Amino acid sequence: MIRIRNLRLEPGEAESLLRERAARKLRVPAESISGWRILKKSLDARKKSDIHYTYTVAVTLRGGEEKLLARNRDPQIDAYAPRNYTIPRVQTEERPVVVGFGPAGMFAALVLAKAGARPIVLERGQDALRRKQAVEAFRAGGRLDPENNVQFGEGGAGTFSDGKLNTGTHDPRMSWVLEQFHAHGAQENILYDAKPHIGTDVLVEVVQNFRREILALGGEVRFGTKLSDLILEGGALSGIRYVGPEGKGALPCRHLILAIGHSARDTFQMLLERQIPMEPKPFSMGARIEHRQTSIDRAQYGRERDELPPADYSLNVHLPDGGSAYTFCMCPGGEVFAAASEEGGVVTNGMSDSRRDGENANAALLVTLHPEDFPGEDVLAGMRWQREIERRAFSYGGETYCAPAQTVGDFLRGVPSEGPGAVQPSYRPGVRWGDLHEVLPRRITDVLEQAIPALGRKLAGFDDPDAVLTAPETRSSSPVRLPRDEGCSSAVEGLYPCGEGAGYAGGITSAAVDGMRCAEAVLKRLSGQTEASVL
Repeated sequence: MIRIRNLRLEPGEAESLLRERAARKLRVPAESISGWRILKKSLDARKKSDIHYTYTVAVTLRGGEEKLLARNRDPQIDAYAPRNYTIPRVQTEERPVVVGFGPAGMFAALVLAKAGARPIVLERGQDALRRKQAVEAFRAGGRLDPENNVQFGEGGAGTFSDGKLNTGTHDPRMSWVLEQFHAHGAQENILYDAKPHIGTDVLVEVVQNFRREILALGGEVRFGTKLSDLILEGGALSGIRYVGPEGKGALPCRHLILAIGHSARDTFQMLLERQIPMEPKPFSMGARIEHRQTSIDRAQYGRERDELPPADYSLNVHLPDGGSAYTFCMCPGGEVFAAASEEGGVVTNGMSDSRRDGENANAALLVTLHPEDFPGEDVLAGMRWQREIERRAFSYGGETYCAPAQTVGDFLRGVPSEGPGAVQPSYRPGVRWGDLHEVLPRRITDVLEQAIPALGRKLAGFDDPDAVLTAPETRSSSPVRLPRDEGCSSAVEGLYPCGEGAGYAGGITSAAVDGMRCAEAVLKRLSGQTEASVL
């Protein structure tokens, strides 16, 4: 195949035109192209007077590819060979255990199942359908289920998000991750969009399809089942204890992939008591900032959106005093979401459906925090700080899981808000207007006061006085890291810390890749000559 970069289409032009433009670039008749596919698509909006799409495509010619490449002098044209991820089969009676069925645990289990290792997955939450029902009931003002919510259950926290699949990692496993999401029901454009996303409405179906394949391959998924203890012998793992629908139980286990996510605080406490190596790590907290989506469109495109997609942004600022803030998990046309997992605590997050057709845009506006900022020196000090802020927000919101909210203008002036301006908050079950300085620590509010005007100079309207801040956003990443060696193993033999909860990922795709990496390590241990590979 031949790869061709920097093919251009105007907004609204049909992608079928790419075949003709690829032929023109190659200086061959269009009929000589027997097949083609898009490898990458990105929107170039750097010049508002010249917004267009840029494509990279791969084509197959009916003949003469080698001769064409031999005489080619265009650096935007070269040979293309897709990478393939292969998973050899293993013969073993041992059944590895995966704890957690978010992206890391799901992809770890998928690789193990495809290898014939018949993994057992323990997930404290419920399947996606029961989980969706519980989340919708909570947002409508019902009770919070601490074991079945936005954080816990099939698909992990990413299921109720924008479903972003872009990542900073260039790991070659990434293409396989995207292929698997597509094969299990996600839309085809995730394979080539520069900023792929799935959306919560689609993800709820996709994660069920992953589970169905794992079961068909001999794996097992136990919902409502929480890891309660590790059984250690001589510095090695020999088994686990759990609590499930039928009570307490135990499993022999010499290979455990621990993909618990960033919110399994009781599990962190158990690991600390079992003296599993653990260390505090930097993480971020802040609030959700919400604008009208039309305002973001105009700021990014210089005009109404029309045929263009809802605009997004990614911003950061480093302040003169050494502080820093950034936006994270920006959700075009989305909602601010109730994401609590503990009774008596308020947590916010963001989500979008696949269409991204809501009135508002929102993003986490976060302050980078380091262990020296934490109010305590023990390993779990950051975790306890998260909980303290969440409980303060719960009390401030009237103990009904309403979230504290304030307009940007009032926040910067230091006066409480009494209601919204032009931006109506989307958080449910509702917001309680007031002053976020009474909810968030000064370490955070001092940085946000400087950061918002600075970010407004980068994106027009970001500091709009009517924009809404809803707090707190505390679960951007794990407050701890579980150290592991190059083989993904903890100092405790047989324990493989994995994904966001262990401090090795920062989103759906990076967590999925880390799950694959840990599964490969287990397969290597199960059979010294068997290892999944990227070719």
